[in-house]
Amino acid sequence: MTYFLVTFVLMLVVITIMAVGVIFGRRAIKGSCGGGMSKAECVCIEKCDKRKKLDAAQQAKNSIEV
Repeated sequence: MTYFLVTFVLMLVVITIMAVGVIFGRRAIKGSCGGGMSKAECVCIEKCDKRKKLDAAQQAKNSIEV
């Protein structure tokens, strides 16, 4: 039971430190914006290079089909 409590407290400390870092950093946690299996939209302020290439390829594909 001691190991469980120590582990639980350590995890709470780590989560708290991460939360404080995000709050004071004032930067959003962001992913790669590279797409993937889901069709979720990119939430980044500025799209990364991988996402720009993906969008350009999609536009080129759409222009060829038309």
